[in-house]
Amino acid sequence: MTFPGGHVEAGESFTEAVIREVKEETGLRIASPQICGMKDWVEDGIRYVVLFYKTEKFEGDLISSEEGEVWWEELKEMPNLDLSLDMEDMLRIFLEEDLSEFFYYQDGEDWKYDLK
Repeated sequence: MTFPGGHVEAGESFTEAVIREVKEETGLRIASPQICGMKDWVEDGIRYVVLFYKTEKFEGDLISSEEGEVWWEELKEMPNLDLSLDMEDMLRIFLEEDLSEFFYYQDGEDWKYDLK
């Protein structure tokens, strides 16, 4: 399990991309998404950045798509689910006001991360 997401298309703002991707992947129409953090890493000399957005403003019915099944879940149940890699710590970026960055780095051959 992971968050809805995708890429920004040419000529599209980040906010427009978030609204479009959530609609495509969940059927929900969101409004006023706010940046709440990021995930970033450097690989082969290129820096990659994933922006995290959240909102409490939405309407519509939750509908699964070809991207995968979607459903509502209680936060307390998240640890009991089959989550994608590092999902529990990524979720902390959304929930904890003193955190805003999920930074991956290489330690030899291993990838590690820090929450900042």
